[in-house]
Amino acid sequence: MSTKKFKAAFSREVVISEGKEARSVYDKSRFGEIKDKKILYTLVEALYLIETKKMNVYDSNNKIIKEEAFIKKARDLEPNFTVRYAVFKELRSRGYVVKTALKFGADFRVYDRGVKPGEDHAKWIVFPVFETDVLTWFDFAAKNRVAHSTRKKLLLAVVDSEKDVSFWESGWIKP
Repeated sequence: MSTKKFKAAFSREVVISEGKEARSVYDKSRFGEIKDKKILYTLVEALYLIETKKMNVYDSNNKIIKEEAFIKKARDLEPNFTVRYAVFKELRSRGYVVKTALKFGADFRVYDRGVKPGEDHAKWIVFPVFETDVLTWFDFAAKNRVAHSTRKKLLLAVVDSEKDVSFWESGWIKP
């Protein structure tokens, strides 16, 4: 049984929806966050749902925002949106649940396949970077320290110019 495409509204830096179709998608695959009986989506989640034909996003004039226009709005709001989205899409298409990780000082937290938020803790925190970005040893150590202190593994997601993603896992060890 397929879920019917649901309606959502673009509101500042998030996309908001409500109703049984949106709730069904949430229950099945944990897209969005429930707040006050509404479901709030990050911009990367919303674009993924648009691309997979599960959601239509409307502007304040009740007109559908086309995919290209949505991407432009998202890039204006989040300068690193294209890199972040490439990583989000790759992980989601591989069956992982991906959520924001702002409180961990990272872009995403990722749950192992089959695990939903609330059932267990995330396995990784993810830092998306473009292949030509510079990451100092200090930055790398700081990111690794954050992952270790939250009992997660660090996953660096390196995006190339063709939007292919390579993942590099790192963790602390005791010699």
